[in-house]
This record gives sequence, structure tokens and C-alpha cells, in this order.
Amino acid sequence: MINLIELTATGFGFLCVLLTIRRSVWCWPTGLIQVLLFIIIFYDAKLYSDLLLHVIYVFLQFYGWYYWTRDDAGNEDLIVKSLPFSWLGFWLATTVAGTIGLGSAMASWTDASLPYPDAFTTVASLVAQFLLARRYVQNWGFWIGVDIVAIWVYFTKELNATAVLYMTFLILASVGLAIWKKQLAKQRTDEVAT
Repeated sequence: MINLIELTATGFGFLCVLLTIRRSVWCWPTGLIQVLLFIIIFYDAKLYSDLLLHVIYVFLQFYGWYYWTRDDAGNEDLIVKSLPFSWLGFWLATTVAGTIGLGSAMASWTDASLPYPDAFTTVASLVAQFLLARRYVQNWGFWIGVDIVAIWVYFTKELNATAVLYMTFLILASVGLAIWKKQLAKQRTDEVAT
């Protein structure tokens, strides 16, 4: 049963990232289905930080869906932004501190498997998801970091379909970064021209 759920979640995850790269608002409801299915998967695998992450993702899916459909989002050609350098440093420091804190808590108080790598993917994913919802190009860099660690975690836990999904996510995040950077450059060129 879990394998079928994992395969279904994997399919929705792949579709969600493709829609995100295209800057389609439909990435949010597709992502919601993926998130709900992964809650079941991570509970079964005792990856509690990932489970917690996906519970929070439920709310972030609705937040992103709302934020991307606001009037200032840019309608057909979703407007993307660049994070100021000082804020990038803040989010990197938050990721490190959050990983240490959550990893320590999971190692001390639960029977969590791989508490620190699991904590990293959780904390970095939350940062990435927030930056994605706010349409910052740098979200893709955080996703790339998450994908690299997640591939190892999921292969280690024999969640092979999920690991392959994250290998695909790694490729797609790299493509997404390039496409969103190109969109940002286009927006800047358009601003100068007007």
C-alpha cells in the first residue's frame, strides 16, 4: 500500500515542480496533494522531521496559492524577485541554527532515523518554500541543497521512488534556477526600457 502511495506522491511531486518552473499557479493544488500523501509515507518511515515539514507544507501550499494569485503577482507572466544579500545571509543562518536545534531535539526525544540530515531537509525546505511563495529566485538554491541531502536520506531509508523523485527534483531545480534567473533579467531589461 505504501509503495502505491509513494508512487502517486512522486507523480504529483514531479508535476508540481514542472508547474512551478513554468510559474503556473496550479503548482499549489498539485503540491497540496503531494504533501498530504507524503505525510503518510514519512510517518511510516519514522522520518518525523519530514512528517512535521509536510504538515506545515499544507498551510504553506495555501499561503503560496494566495500569494501567487494576488494582483501584484503579474498575471500571465509571474513576476519574480531577487533576495537582498543581507537577507540571504539571514536565511542561511536560520537554516543552520534550525537544523542544529531540530536535529538535537529529534535525536534526544524521539526514535527518529537520521535526525540531523532529516532536520536539515526540513528546515531548508521551509525556507525554500517561503522564498518560493514570495517568488524569490534564490528559493531554487535552497531546493538544490535539500535535494542533494534528501537523495541520500531516501536511498538510505529504501524509499527508492522518493529518492529518484528527488534526483529529478535536483535536475528540475537547476533548470528552474536558470529559467527564473532569465525571467528576472528580462524583467530588469523591461524596466530599463520603460
